[in-house]
Amino acid sequence: MKLDVELTPREEVPRWMGYGTPVFTILAALAVSAVALVALDVSPLAAYRIMFVQTLTTSFGLTETVAKAVPLIFVGLAVYLPLKAQLWNIGAEGQLFLGAIAGTWVGVNVSLPTYALLPLMFVAGGLAGAVWIAVPAWLRAKLGINEIITTLLFVFIATEIKNYLVRGPMQAPGANFPQTPGLPAAARLPDLPIVGFPAGIVLAIALVGLIHVLLNYTRLGFEITFIGANDEAAEHAGMSKFKIYMIVLLSGGAIAGFAGVSEMAGVQGRLRAQFAPGYGFTAIPIALLGRNGAVQVMLAALFFAVLFVGGSSIQTLLSVPAAIVNIIQALVILFLITAEFFKQYSIDLSLTKRPDSNAAGRVEGDL
Repeated sequence: MKLDVELTPREEVPRWMGYGTPVFTILAALAVSAVALVALDVSPLAAYRIMFVQTLTTSFGLTETVAKAVPLIFVGLAVYLPLKAQLWNIGAEGQLFLGAIAGTWVGVNVSLPTYALLPLMFVAGGLAGAVWIAVPAWLRAKLGINEIITTLLFVFIATEIKNYLVRGPMQAPGANFPQTPGLPAAARLPDLPIVGFPAGIVLAIALVGLIHVLLNYTRLGFEITFIGANDEAAEHAGMSKFKIYMIVLLSGGAIAGFAGVSEMAGVQGRLRAQFAPGYGFTAIPIALLGRNGAVQVMLAALFFAVLFVGGSSIQTLLSVPAAIVNIIQALVILFLITAEFFKQYSIDLSLTKRPDSNAAGRVEGDL
């Protein structure tokens, strides 16, 4: 018997698969991760209770989760918006670095009251992120050069620029460590009254609402979605692929730059050489998980924030090695990517009987 495997591109993704796949994927990843926890003699139920229940039912856990979710929402949107036009912004991490550099420089060197300084920092960070992706965007829109490669390469350049600046021109005077001066109080994002959440969450939610309206209720959003579905048909209809590609990629870079500013002004307080959060890469599964809408991107970012905060908790409370936490997070990402493949293709399996080689060589009339 021979097993035949045939891959067929799906013409339409079933509705149940679009909404059910993220849930099934996460459950499957957690089930597989349980094997590693059992091998360490750790109860998966206890670990997952700490990760998900305790994190979301204590004020400390909630505050930490929201603080972690803010930059993840920004970078998730930075990948999600170009993805609507079938473009992959893999370099959100580099754009985040440029936003952090520009926002920190403004915060340290410009003397203004908080209500003027913070918006100026976000404008500077957004512009820096947009400028950083401008070259990959133009290469993709004008020459068709793969944006996955170019945006990724720009991450390495941005990392070296950040490392150089905090060791040279932007290093705090007299500091023994590679870091910038601390941001003054006027350049720090305050916490929200009563709940104590970082104020950056308000900006992130506002941006989610803005992108939701843009994509669902405006002509530009219709053009972005149309080009993402069928760029040739869109061009025949008079839409400019060059314009849409530039808009979504530059906007993605600016949003990633916001993430860098929010992280500096809301959490870090200064830019350090060790600052390498990896949020830009985490944004890819976040955008995949929430690709059905900006609100879903926000929920996916919150889920990953819970994974990060809960993972740190089980490290502390159950002495689980950091590698296991990384494995759990990596399995979720791996399963998500695999699920995306099955959403794109249907698989047909069939068993066929192998031809009888003796019969094939037998001459008619022979016994």
